[in-house]
Amino acid sequence: MTFSGHDATGGAGITADIEAIMSQGCRAATVVTCLTVQDSVDVSSLIPIGDDIVIQSARAVLEDMPVSAFKIGLLGSVEVIEAVHSILYDYADIPVVFDPILASGAGTELADDELINAMQNLLLPITHVLTPNTLEAASLVPEADTVAAMASGLIDRGCDHVLVTGTHDNNHQVINRLYHNHREIDAFEWPRLKHDYHGSGCTLAATLAALLGQGLDPLSAAREAQNFTWHSLHKAHRLGMGQHFPNRLFWVEDE
Repeated sequence: MTFSGHDATGGAGITADIEAIMSQGCRAATVVTCLTVQDSVDVSSLIPIGDDIVIQSARAVLEDMPVSAFKIGLLGSVEVIEAVHSILYDYADIPVVFDPILASGAGTELADDELINAMQNLLLPITHVLTPNTLEAASLVPEADTVAAMASGLIDRGCDHVLVTGTHDNNHQVINRLYHNHREIDAFEWPRLKHDYHGSGCTLAATLAALLGQGLDPLSAAREAQNFTWHSLHKAHRLGMGQHFPNRLFWVEDE
């Protein structure tokens, strides 16, 4: 089950989650948290869904069919965060993957201090795998000055595993680091691709959630999710005037 926003371009949000989850052989149950007005360049407007609708939508599915993992993406309001927390709190045995989206790819702010505070207090303590980039990790743990310190601070706040992605670093290689129990348990190096991408974080987190839902351990799920995401970016298309869109169905073309 994915909680995220609707992106009419199909590059990110709920549509991205559906494509990534189904590519792993799973079915996506979708709970829309907000509507957005955006194109491939930037987000121009965000409209949160009522928290009562979020709760009703999720519980209708959860009371009808089994859910094996949760994925959280763009949320849009403190009230929606509180709604998601109230649901997940009742299903503590189901793994949660949280992609803490704080800004658009162009840098437009999508989360103010109040919303970040709600994430820190309500969602991080129930997160099994957090997937921030280095900028998001720094915003969630502003007192930290290194990636290791950021990850440690996020674990202190309740996260079980933290996969910090290095997409925003100025390196020839993208280095993603997985932390658990206040230590780095693995580092993954990927060739840096030359474009900017719309929906890469959604792809990674949704894929990881689907793999956890099938019983993979966090390390194996993180490794496979990164591999799938990198290949979807490698086969990306520029459909508009802005960022490239991941091709999450590259495997169909390959076959």
